[in-house]
Amino acid sequence: MSHIELIATCPMGLEAVVAREVRDLGYDQVTVENGRVLFQGDEMAICRANLWLRTAERVLVKMGQFKAMTFDELFEGTKALPWPEWIPENAEFPVEGRSHKSQLSSVPACQGIVKKAIVESMKQRYGTEWFRETGARYVIEVAMLNDIATLTLDTTGIGLHKRGYRKLVTEAPLRETMAAAMVLLSRWRPERPLYDPFCGSGTIPIEAAMIGWNLAPGLRRTFAAEAWPIVPETLWADARDEAFDLVRDDVPLEITGSDIDSEAIDVALAAAKAAGLAKELSLQVVPVAKARPRGDYGVVITNPPYGERLGDRDEVERVLRQLGGVTSQLPTWSTFILSPSKQLEHYMGRKADKKRKLFNGRIECNLFQYLGPLPPRPPREPQQ
Repeated sequence: MSHIELIATCPMGLEAVVAREVRDLGYDQVTVENGRVLFQGDEMAICRANLWLRTAERVLVKMGQFKAMTFDELFEGTKALPWPEWIPENAEFPVEGRSHKSQLSSVPACQGIVKKAIVESMKQRYGTEWFRETGARYVIEVAMLNDIATLTLDTTGIGLHKRGYRKLVTEAPLRETMAAAMVLLSRWRPERPLYDPFCGSGTIPIEAAMIGWNLAPGLRRTFAAEAWPIVPETLWADARDEAFDLVRDDVPLEITGSDIDSEAIDVALAAAKAAGLAKELSLQVVPVAKARPRGDYGVVITNPPYGERLGDRDEVERVLRQLGGVTSQLPTWSTFILSPSKQLEHYMGRKADKKRKLFNGRIECNLFQYLGPLPPRPPREPQQ
């Protein structure tokens, strides 16, 4: 198939970042909608998108979209879609669902109708009355929005934020996808120092190192569609070979993280080791008040503790004021802080140059951006 419509889902606020990632993969037929980015591709696009998208949550195949105000319309519309082209006779094909502002508001009823319609479609192709569902897994979703049904197949499986390097987690970790988005939004470059003074389990430093070395974030894991005959093993092998060829592990990195919690640093060190980046990162137990980043024209990227995590707003205020004191001593650095605090600029002692609304899970936050000077450009080589 040369024309597959794909959907990369993402948290609200990251659509433009995901769209840029999709275009960087070479797919330029891109449409941005709330919480998702649609693009055209082929079977190889399924492999590349899963391996490379740092800020998306899932890669879905859009099977079809149609108006459905009655269960008959939902049944007939679903049955007309090309399910047997994708789903083999022995496949397991559970149906998930959601509904918003639609006549068909019962999600279980919608799931049942869609399942029944797909079974009828497959009966006609395979000439059987019973499907044992013992083979590869094809998760189908019916999403009802304003009486429009969208049917998708999930190619990803476990969400893309699961990179494969994280065995242990600390309390309230920042998702890898959001950490990568913060690094990409900062426009940090590997030749600049990067520091996270509240690094917790190390997610921001590790994601930054992966970006710095151009490591595809999905190289250490598998995906649902790897078991699908329609996406041959050879394509996955080619996509992984392509990704390995693009690694730039000779690029020197100056990435540091610190945290007051020694157990969090132990988790961070284990994750960095699992990611193959232990030698590239400096992760230490240091309270923010004693943080002293080295170098010029660096970037602080951090997700400070929220009141929910420490259970003490006074403590949160204190450490944010300390962060403001540290960054005020870094005149050439830029600072990017993800926080739900309405008072953060007050604690920092200055207004942010820019703010961008993002959602860390269900918590509405802002990415506060304090923009320092850009590094001077290296002098041009004299022409011969």
